[in-house]
Amino acid sequence: MMKILSLLLVMMCVSCSSDKPEGKTEAEVLFKEAQELMEADRFILATEKLNEIKTQHPYSFYATPAELLQADVLYLQESYVESAAAYLLFRDFHPKHEKIPYVVFKIGESYYKQIPDTIDRDLEPALESLKYYDEVIEKYGDSSYAKDAKKSVEKAMKMLRQKDQYIADFYFKTKEWSAARYWYLDILENHQENRIRRHAMVRTVEATRLLKEWDSCKEYSEKFLQEVDKEEKKAIKLSVDNCNNKI
Repeated sequence: MMKILSLLLVMMCVSCSSDKPEGKTEAEVLFKEAQELMEADRFILATEKLNEIKTQHPYSFYATPAELLQADVLYLQESYVESAAAYLLFRDFHPKHEKIPYVVFKIGESYYKQIPDTIDRDLEPALESLKYYDEVIEKYGDSSYAKDAKKSVEKAMKMLRQKDQYIADFYFKTKEWSAARYWYLDILENHQENRIRRHAMVRTVEATRLLKEWDSCKEYSEKFLQEVDKEEKKAIKLSVDNCNNKI
């Protein structure tokens, strides 16, 4: 019985040792182990291996790849605030690294993943993601990441447009006419989507009427009437009639 147990123990040891990746240096072995652990979703153990490289082999060839792999581990753990910081740190310390297009894309992705599901919450992560997606598109347009960046830009921009209308409509509903008009005019200056623009035109005229700025009310109406649909024309003309009657 003891011989059988001893044999099993030896076989287990051999199996464990054969599972360990090969490498010319200890740092290489640790790095490969970290990769395998990350692919197996064993993120805590992967981080431990990467920390060993950082503390025990800070000047090895694998020290820099380990920094990037650590950012990837954080991203896969859905620790997006931390992964954004890690990718940014990598870019700052290694601005000429061959994987910088990937790094900038992942910074954008890390912010994009922080965008809330509803527009009534803070959309600052959307603005941050656009900054890095734009950098990918402008600087690394030939890279494989530009196409995905463009798709994410469209989604982030849609939420921001909806957010602007949400804010403008909020001020309008709460009878803050001046603030509402400011936001509607901002939409007209910065957004291209027809539906949102037409809504902003109608509300700009109406907010101006409610502010009792009669001349401006007529001026806006003349400017917008050619750009809106039939129902919206009715709404603007009603506002103009009320402006003429100073109601």
